[in-house]
Amino acid sequence: MSIAAAFLLAMQVGPNPAATPPSSVPPELEEQRARTAASAASQSPSPASRLIECLRLAAKDAEAAYDSAASWRANARDAERPQAAHCQGLALVRMERYAEARDTFAVARGEVGDDNPTYRARLGAMAGNAALAGREAAAAIPHFELAIADANEAGQGDIAAGLEIDLARALVAAERPEEADAALDRAREAAPGDSRAWLLSAKLSRQLGRLMEAQRQVEQAAALAPRDPAVGLEAGVIAALANRPEDARRSFESVLLVAPDGPEADRARAYLAQLSDVGAPQQ
Repeated sequence: MSIAAAFLLAMQVGPNPAATPPSSVPPELEEQRARTAASAASQSPSPASRLIECLRLAAKDAEAAYDSAASWRANARDAERPQAAHCQGLALVRMERYAEARDTFAVARGEVGDDNPTYRARLGAMAGNAALAGREAAAAIPHFELAIADANEAGQGDIAAGLEIDLARALVAAERPEEADAALDRAREAAPGDSRAWLLSAKLSRQLGRLMEAQRQVEQAAALAPRDPAVGLEAGVIAALANRPEDARRSFESVLLVAPDGPEADRARAYLAQLSDVGAPQQ
């Protein structure tokens, strides 16, 4: 089945071809905060409830949460110390003090015992994402590498796969695309059903000029996430570069159908206007 036919069948057809700067609170950190709060009781000793309350406060009043966590940490022992630093780090993210947040998460990771590599992995990931949010891609790389090692030690392949994607993002931003490609290979092998890995692989392959490979990868992303507007956007860009203007047009139009008010729709409209302005390239 052609990519265009697959997209039409699913009413959707690509990552964003333009680099998107980090938001004030990176979604990866927000997701990790929610996961940690939900699972803190199983991952940590009895002070978990205090961590959860501190994280809730950070979402409302970052400065108050930071002060509370600092006071907690001053008197904390053993497992409480990394938890207090964890909350401090997220409060710093809320205040957009990313370098301090990165260092605080790194300290917290180092204080977690060897018996809890999953928590270490999450804190290492937070350090990496804080570095990325502060536009320090090179500084993010070693944090993600440590987090991947922790996740693998814990037998958490799904976490490791997601961290390989984060590592690839950092490597791309650090202008190390071949290493990013290898990280995405590992992510796809560990989690072949993760559409993000296929989508980012397609984007990177396109940027490296490997259009046939990009086409195959975006097809797989579309099969796994047929209504993801980012997949449709990337598919359209790949089709346009491959001199398939009608496929590109259908892909961009599918983005408008599934997410007419999203940021991908704005880009899809701009690309459709470009196709109309220049006319259909010769096949």
